[in-house]
Amino acid sequence: MRVHGHRGARAVLPENTMPAFEYAIALGVGAIELDVVVTSDDVVVVSHDATMNPKFCRGPAGSQVIRELTLEELHRWDCGAVTNPDYPRQRAIPGTRVPTLAEVLRRARPSNVELHIEMKMFPLQPEFTPPLDRFAELVLSEIYGVGMAQRVAVLSFDFEALHAVRRLDAAMSLCALYEPGDADFVELAEAAGASIVSPHHSIVTTEKTAAVHAAGLRVVAWTANEPHDWNRLIAAGVDAIVTDDPAALIAHLKSRSLR
Repeated sequence: MRVHGHRGARAVLPENTMPAFEYAIALGVGAIELDVVVTSDDVVVVSHDATMNPKFCRGPAGSQVIRELTLEELHRWDCGAVTNPDYPRQRAIPGTRVPTLAEVLRRARPSNVELHIEMKMFPLQPEFTPPLDRFAELVLSEIYGVGMAQRVAVLSFDFEALHAVRRLDAAMSLCALYEPGDADFVELAEAAGASIVSPHHSIVTTEKTAAVHAAGLRVVAWTANEPHDWNRLIAAGVDAIVTDDPAALIAHLKSRSLR
């Protein structure tokens, strides 16, 4: 059973930051999951949101839209000084900046960890991202620039983003993300051209997982943080579990002699 650290390990450290990624890598996770957007000077950076989130980031006055900020301007923001109130165990690390995708790739390269990189799309606000083909080109350029293509999967809820990646790269591993719903997992993967389907953990069943495996595909369930959910997903036979607390999930798996 593989463990994927969601945004690194946001239960305990600021999300999508180098401290969180380094922590997850040191734990021995199978993969770290992260999200990417693009600055005004076309640098791919790691952020779940299109704007700087005031819940846990502090910065200067002016635009908070990442696509309207240069990397230099973005680095004036501190995303570690304030803990996310949704995660009471999270530890603040003042001075933590938004990392570039290249920085995370370089840090992960000496390890065995994989990177699952979600291209964040905002259909109602397309100005928050570059044109789709350009976005895909920028992400792939960073991946290949560090020599990490064999240990990366590109993820998206927007299957057009995955198609854009596939047009540029026939070999890149793709993962179809899916919100709660009643869709057929195999059909989702086929529609996305993906070898991995990643549904919300609440809709995973043994039957759906078996159908995915019969099609030669993988199931990565997101984002489960409680032991009863982990046990249900283990019983369902998923290939990996995404969690905000990878240390706790690893300990749980060890307690069941599954790691």
